[in-house]
Amino acid sequence: MKRSAIFLVLALLAMGVRAQSLEQARAWYREGRYAEAKPVFERLVKASPSNGNYCLWYGVCCLETGEADHSLRYLQTAVKKNVATGRLHLSRAYHATGRYEQAVSTLDDYIADLARRRRPTDTADSLQRLSRLGARMLKGVEQVVVIDSIVVDKAGLLSIYRLSPESGRLFAHAVAVDDSTHVSVAVYETEMGHTRYYAEPQADGSSRLVAIDKTDEGWSTPRPLAGLGETVAADAAYPYVMADGVTLYFAARDGLNSLGGWDIFVTQYSTHTATYLGAENIGLPFNSPYNDYMLAFDEYNELGWFASDRFQPDGKVCIYIFVPNQTKHVYSYEQTDSETLISLARINAIRDTWPGGVAPEEPLQRLADARSDAPANASTARTADFIFVVNDTHVYHRTADFHSREALELFLAYQQQQRTRAERAEQLVDLRQQYAQANAAARQRLTPAIVDLEDVLLQLDRQLSKAEIDIRARELSAIEQ
Repeated sequence: MKRSAIFLVLALLAMGVRAQSLEQARAWYREGRYAEAKPVFERLVKASPSNGNYCLWYGVCCLETGEADHSLRYLQTAVKKNVATGRLHLSRAYHATGRYEQAVSTLDDYIADLARRRRPTDTADSLQRLSRLGARMLKGVEQVVVIDSIVVDKAGLLSIYRLSPESGRLFAHAVAVDDSTHVSVAVYETEMGHTRYYAEPQADGSSRLVAIDKTDEGWSTPRPLAGLGETVAADAAYPYVMADGVTLYFAARDGLNSLGGWDIFVTQYSTHTATYLGAENIGLPFNSPYNDYMLAFDEYNELGWFASDRFQPDGKVCIYIFVPNQTKHVYSYEQTDSETLISLARINAIRDTWPGGVAPEEPLQRLADARSDAPANASTARTADFIFVVNDTHVYHRTADFHSREALELFLAYQQQQRTRAERAEQLVDLRQQYAQANAAARQRLTPAIVDLEDVLLQLDRQLSKAEIDIRARELSAIEQ
């Protein structure tokens, strides 16, 4: 009897703790503190996997903390159990994972149910518009060869871009919001250095694209880019202008033709009307339901870059480096397996974008040359030993340009790291080519070496990015003294 009584007390205590944990988790959930509520719901759903409410709460927590793929099975269970709002959140998960057609279908049922019960459909209608746009885009996923991807802190993303002088330059610059507040924005300067484009912060927290021109007296007053305000109903930022001087790429946030967050758009300047034409979303795989922005091209070296926070934790961004197409080619919607097409649209694996599964040797070499500041084409070598941008007024070409001895020593080490990075990149290209031609047993032996080299390159890129920041900081300190 005593033992039974003890078990009963323990069971009651456990139920009390469980109830208390559930109550706390639900409070966090209502407050939007999903990361805190998530482990509690995870324990509950493991104990009761068929409980629709537990599955809904845990699935939403996964969705809100960047695990959209993982959330699907739990939200699907919630829908099967007819949990209220289950279809809405499952549609959100489908949209977040690029399964736009499934999102549209699920939302059709959800909106019809809301209409029958005379409930408002505004939230579902907004998501339905985005998912229908995604479903249309999925029928025209561009075939883009992605040759590398690098995860960095968002604040340092511009350090990864390697534009040749013929393509102008990108740099971060502080722009005034008012007399006391400044924000850092991405600035694009044309090849000749005559015009700069950037986002000008507005009083309401939005931003608009402006340009300034170099004059004998300095830089002109910022002028808005005519026409963009009428064609993009959203914030605009992250500009890049092609060498033709008329094609403008930029990012707009939560616009009418956006999949969500920042999306990349393209427009052209009309000399007849002196305005920019209607901007178009450039589609998949460049855009996603997450934030995608800062598309730039090195037309001389035939390389492109864009940034995205898809699959990334807060504060991180992935820079995708790709081979620009001269003309747009898309995957066959009818002949490509749906999950394969979704994976290509999301860029789940860059090697899946390589023709025949073989790493493209020439673009990788051009990228290695760009990273080492040693162009393969001798005609671009010029008389400079290197190009190192300290800020918008100091660009160094020789070691004698440095004012700080400490900065110079760091720069020499930085150059050695660049050479090491180029060597490791060449080794990776060789291993990937061996892998593509090997049998199953050989591929199994090669895989660890490839993964290790990819990790090494990622570490080297992080070190190079940090080294650039350190060199600039020390050199600027010496200049200002």
